Amino acid sequence: MKKRELSYLRKAAIFILAILFLALSSCSNAELPRSSRIDSYAIADSSGDWGYPSPYAHYPRGPGYVRMSFIFETLVWKDNANFVPQLSLEWNYSESDNSYTFKLREGVKWHDGTEFTADDVAFTFNYAEEHPYQFVDNGIVKTAEAIDEHTVKLYLSQPYAPFLQDVAGAHPIIPQHIWENIAAPEEFVCKEATIGTGPYTLVDYSPEHGTYLYTAFGDYYLGDPAVKEIRFTRVAPEITPAALKGGVVNAASIPAEAVTDMRSAGLTIIEAPVSWNGKLTINHLKEPLSSREFRQALAYAIDRKQLVEIVLRGNAIAGSPGMMPPTSTWYNPDTPQYEYDPEKARHLLENMGYRMEGKYLAKNGQILQLSLISAADYKDVGQFIARQLQQIGVNVDFQTLESKTVDSRIESWNFDLAIYGHGGIYDPSILQRFILGESFNSARYKANDKLTQLLKSQLTEMAPTKRKEMVFRIQEIYADDVPSLTLYYPRSYWAHDDNLSLYYTVAGIAIGVPIPLNRMAFVEQNNRR
Repeated sequence: MKKRELSYLRKAAIFILAILFLALSSCSNAELPRSSRIDSYAIADSSGDWGYPSPYAHYPRGPGYVRMSFIFETLVWKDNANFVPQLSLEWNYSESDNSYTFKLREGVKWHDGTEFTADDVAFTFNYAEEHPYQFVDNGIVKTAEAIDEHTVKLYLSQPYAPFLQDVAGAHPIIPQHIWENIAAPEEFVCKEATIGTGPYTLVDYSPEHGTYLYTAFGDYYLGDPAVKEIRFTRVAPEITPAALKGGVVNAASIPAEAVTDMRSAGLTIIEAPVSWNGKLTINHLKEPLSSREFRQALAYAIDRKQLVEIVLRGNAIAGSPGMMPPTSTWYNPDTPQYEYDPEKARHLLENMGYRMEGKYLAKNGQILQLSLISAADYKDVGQFIARQLQQIGVNVDFQTLESKTVDSRIESWNFDLAIYGHGGIYDPSILQRFILGESFNSARYKANDKLTQLLKSQLTEMAPTKRKEMVFRIQEIYADDVPSLTLYYPRSYWAHDDNLSLYYTVAGIAIGVPIPLNRMAFVEQNNRR
């Protein structure tokens, strides 16, 4: 069959699937009067399952945190402009004993009707000493003490500049009366595990279908949420535009090339601030990748500007090897950039003893071969990287895998090179998480003592100018060692029907999740038209 016929059949199949999807789905809110409270709000997601939405069972990526955040709340929160009160109304820092005191709201109830008190907050942080929460450095809080029923004091192990964002605004508070006897929180996935103080309760979760259904909590302390029901549903990317246009879903992430079409269809488009990066992560624990010069050769061999122009069609910014994007006030313009130079790459490899034997470089009779893995979403990027490395004589075995398999392979160090991405590049506190942290989305690079020291010290430096100097130096050292390489920062877009005023949270949800689904957009009175 000819390629043109295959293309036609594929498009026809997509169109039929879209029509079926529209026919079988529940009614949309597109025709609701602007003054009405929204009965149901549907959000499309191409991946679907992000784990059980409890604090200890959700998948350790941003969408998993967002699913959980509709149910569980934090001491403080952020909107599209600043920090705002959440479970606490007031807070203050005491330099004398390095502590934060939080005055909590009164009249807050857990979803089972139990009163929320300071004992729950103290319990949460003390429980985390034995059961660390994956999104927070639990060593920051040394002890937590309930002063009275609505006052709690958190003593820090050391001064910590981004405490409000990284801890108070990220750590979900859990009810003591439910969790105090739970010894294995990751395995606690029954109904009681989703009893929080948040504006929504979980009605249904299907990992097989990748769906979540939430309903508004009737006794929420801020009043009835503006949206009665929230649905997350798995929708294939090729069907998403039709689902948005047809009103089947109210909001979804869209590719850059769909922006014009979606805007013409009357949908509202919001562009994300630069906070996400696509990375080439390197297994720096094995030879020859353990050599700094070898990793530098790889960096010189990859034309990141051409990657952006050709593969990403200009819808991204070329990555900086220091990780912080050029749009950030924390960006160091003197960071080593490794401008594309294949000759320099070959020269570095030749200095290590590699010589061309036929098409590929070899050393001691062994062809230089590396494996490269990525999820299907990064297939085109992976093919580009593989071609560039092959041009300097590296034999690359490239394969795409299911995204969670890629994460698992990286976590177990079962790879040579991998392409993946993560967000959260706002406050430089994230640098420690993604360089020294133990999760799969971290370089887990601890070979440079100076870098390690700076990463830790900048977190305790309360003077902004001095901290910025440290962050600039971190970028220089990290780029020089290249334990991983930021390839690009994509331009990211969401489309929605404007029934709700979605927005990107200042510095990202919690520790920097770049998704415009802040729970307060579903709650606040000003969303009721």
